[in-house]
Parts: sequence; structure tokens; C-alpha cells
Amino acid sequence: MKQVWPLVFLCLIVGCATEKDKPKYLRWVGDIEADAEIDGDAFQLCYSEARVKQYFNFSQGLQYEGEKSAIDEVFRQNYQAVELPQSGWIRIRFIVNCKGESGRFRLTTSNTEYQAQDFDPKITGQLLSITQSLEGWKPLPDTEDPRDYYQYLTFKIENGTLKEILP
Repeated sequence: MKQVWPLVFLCLIVGCATEKDKPKYLRWVGDIEADAEIDGDAFQLCYSEARVKQYFNFSQGLQYEGEKSAIDEVFRQNYQAVELPQSGWIRIRFIVNCKGESGRFRLTTSNTEYQAQDFDPKITGQLLSITQSLEGWKPLPDTEDPRDYYQYLTFKIENGTLKEILP
């Protein structure tokens, strides 16, 4: 029994990490931390980070004035095909706050086999700029107050041409 106590004591000391020693993890995979260098400081959440709803946590569909067809039309009118042999998927994930304002835009890109791939900035820059300009986002209705929520748009690109927008 005397041999067990030093081992228990050692385990307690090693297991007691302070808050600053603990690694910081986001609440969900894909959460977007505020970054003043990327985002500036104009976009603000209405509530705490913990209250931002994930897009997979509500079933009201796309919260945009005119729905998906309105988004398709904005891109159809504004995206200019880039003659490059680049094909794949570009996802732009962002947050819409309770006022319908969007911010914290992040890109993820892959080729047609879903392997990481960089796209020419002539393609990604246009998609990002058009996405940031969308002004029809609706606040997410909730039982209490409108909520902040995550949203994403995924673009299928074939040889520099925009072929499809999801969701």
C-alpha cells in the first residue's frame, strides 16, 4: 500500500494543469475564430460564440431573401469565367449574425478528387468578393431571439467556369 501512494500523488500532480496549460479547442470542428487581421473589426456577433448555431442544427433551409435562386442569379450576373485548367470545389464558410450581416469568411479548396488544391486568386477572389457582397441574409428565427448562425456556399468549378452552387 505504501508503494501506491507515491504513484497516486504523482498522477495528481501531473494531471492538474492550469487553464493556460490546457490546449484551446474550438466548440465544433469548423468553428471560425475572430481574427482582426483577416476580418477587421466591423462584423460583430450579437451573442456569445457558444450561441452561434451550426448550419446542420436547424432545418429551416437557406435563410436568404429569394432563396437559392436569388444567390444563383447574383453569381450568374457577376462571376466572370477564368480560362484556366482548374477544376474542383471551393467552399466559403461564414457567419450570419442576428441582424443578417455576414462576416468571418473562410475558404477551403479541393480538386475533383477532394484533395487539397489551390486555385488561382482570379477565381477565389471573385467568389469571395461576390459572397461578401450578398445582402439578403435573414436572421435565423428562434424561439427567443434571432440567432447568429454559420452558413456556407460551395462552388463547383470546371476549367475556371462556375458550374454549380451548393447548398
